[in-house]
Amino acid sequence: MQAVPDHFEHPQDAAEFKRPARPGIELYRARIVHHAFDPHTHEAFGLGAIESGVERFRYRGGDHLAPPDTLVLMNPDELHTGRAETEHGWRYRMLYLDADLLAQVTGERGWYFAQPAVHEVRTARRVGGLLAAMWSAPDALAIDSALVDLLEMLRPHARTGTTRSASATSPTMQPDAALARAHALIQARFAEPLSLEQLAHEAGLSPFHFLRRFKQRYHVTPHQMVMAVRLFRAKQQLAAGVSPAHVAADVGLVDQPHLTRRFARMYGVTPARYQAQLRTRPLPQA
Repeated sequence: MQAVPDHFEHPQDAAEFKRPARPGIELYRARIVHHAFDPHTHEAFGLGAIESGVERFRYRGGDHLAPPDTLVLMNPDELHTGRAETEHGWRYRMLYLDADLLAQVTGERGWYFAQPAVHEVRTARRVGGLLAAMWSAPDALAIDSALVDLLEMLRPHARTGTTRSASATSPTMQPDAALARAHALIQARFAEPLSLEQLAHEAGLSPFHFLRRFKQRYHVTPHQMVMAVRLFRAKQQLAAGVSPAHVAADVGLVDQPHLTRRFARMYGVTPARYQAQLRTRPLPQA
């Protein structure tokens, strides 16, 4: 994987996306030394392995360290960050897998990972190998075979069922109808210039009471949540081949440069490079 200095402030950082022949899968590989990822989310399971170095990331209100040979197991729609813990950064591979495809492959719904970082040398190395095989797989059959093997390896770490057990859910993660209404408003009107007062009114709370409860529940500010939703929706549109200029306007960002800066901070690549990697737009000229 070659460095792409135009994506990052530091040329030591590099990241690459790929969508193989099987719908519902997105592959990602990266080496990150200096870049710090803003809070962002994926509407999919994030399953991967740390190959070298150490990552520090914030997930569900806690800080986690992921040294070499660590499994990374993230549930859909969970905001998280990421940065290097050591001066040499970290190298890793990830699979972003739609919940429906996971259910189709395993015959089970409601997979849930209680621990986002599990140090398990043998399994992590096998997972890394399978992700590398999926990256270079010649057809959907090879991808499906590797996917089945990968999920069988990860099955012991997953809980199943539509309800999370009390032991896996912190008090701040219990249902909160007031905040759920505000969260639904963000999802529905993310492209609009929402205010703290609007969101607090939707929740039936005073602005600062709402702000405190929102941060306690989601571990980010409402503004960070809005931006994460905007950039995730931008990612979906870019993957569908919509031009960055149109995407920026559609998701409520100021302009294309604003989209480029924020997208790179959250996902590690520029919108143009992301589209080039997915082959929804031609590669930029060197």
